[in-house]
Formats: sequence, C-alpha cells, structure tokens
Amino acid sequence: MIRLFIVALALVSLGGCTGLGTLRQASKPNDLYLLTPKSTFSTSLPRVQRQVVVQEPTATAAVNTDQIAIQPTPFQVQYLPRARWVDRAPLIVQSLLVESYENSGKVAAVGRSTVGLRADYVIVPDLREFQGLVVSDVNGTKTIRVEVRINIKIIDEYEDKIIASDSFREYVIAASDKTPDLVRAFDEALGKTMRDAVEWSVRRINSHAVNNPRQY
Repeated sequence: MIRLFIVALALVSLGGCTGLGTLRQASKPNDLYLLTPKSTFSTSLPRVQRQVVVQEPTATAAVNTDQIAIQPTPFQVQYLPRARWVDRAPLIVQSLLVESYENSGKVAAVGRSTVGLRADYVIVPDLREFQGLVVSDVNGTKTIRVEVRINIKIIDEYEDKIIASDSFREYVIAASDKTPDLVRAFDEALGKTMRDAVEWSVRRINSHAVNNPRQY
C-alpha cells in the first residue's frame, strides 16, 4: 500500500509539473511590431488650405485584430504565433494615414475623427486586404506575398456627399517566412499604398476646393 501511495504521489507531482510548464509557456509575452508612416511624396503635390479628418477604417473580423494574419490558402486565415501588432490593424492604419498626411506638408490640418476637429473633408478608408498569402511559383517553391488594399472615399462635409472614391493596392514578396521579414513586407506594402492614397486624395481635394469656392 505504501508503495502504491508513493507511485500515485509521484504521478500527481509529475502531472503538476507538466501543467506548470504549460502555464509558463502560455504566459510568455508576445513580440509586438510597429509599422511606419510614409514620409516621401511627389514634389508636385498642391497645398490645400483645408482641414481633413481620417476615420477609422472599416475591416472584416479577420483583419480587425492585433494579430498578424497569414493565409495558407485563399480560403483559410491563420495568425503568427507569439507575434502581434501594437494595436488593431485598422487603428494602426488610421494613425499612420494621419501621420502620412502630416508628413506630406500639403494639408492645413489633419486629425482622427475622435479628436473633434471640424473637417472640410473626411477620408473614409475601408481596409480590404491586410495579410500575407502563401503562394507557389512554377517550381513549387512557396513564398509569402503580403497584400494590402485600401478603398478610400472622400466626403465633402459641407454638402455631405462623396466627391471621389478609389482603391489602392500593393503586393510585396517577403524575403522569408520569418516574422521580422514578414513585418518588413507589411511595412513596405502599406507604405506604398498610403503614399498613393495620400497623393491621390490631396489632388482630388484641391481640385474640388478650387472648383467649388462658394462654400468656403
């Protein structure tokens, strides 16, 4: 009986150690990753003396998260283990768009929709794609292609109507499937997408303001 008791106690202790190891593994912190705003733009951009507000982008549930999305197939979404964005993807994109407009030096004032800024124009983004997709070349070699697509609408707040809309998309092949290389590919794809979106919207706002001086 004593021997049986000792064996049973050893098994319980071993089980407890296994549970503790699992708990420690689960409690390891995630690596957090930042993305950067765009800072270089065409020198031919006009300057608009208007106030612009950028709304938080809409997004599907698969993208509206702080997890880094990878699609092993076009019909499946997974997330990188132990790696997160510093915030939900739509909030990151909103913040970086605001910074990118500021860095352009071509907008009188720009802010988020939550700061209470009285806007002349509102930028309404829709984050359609923000993930890596596993793709194969003709030799069967697999790589990860990061895809970013943002649809943009510009709303004239005075007349409460959409004055322009367009879609901006970029693909970047990651150097490897390592998380730092994937993040760099996200940063490059998002940067190119934001540059195109900012330049297009500044030109459209300028054109609209010039052709509609009565409202100002």
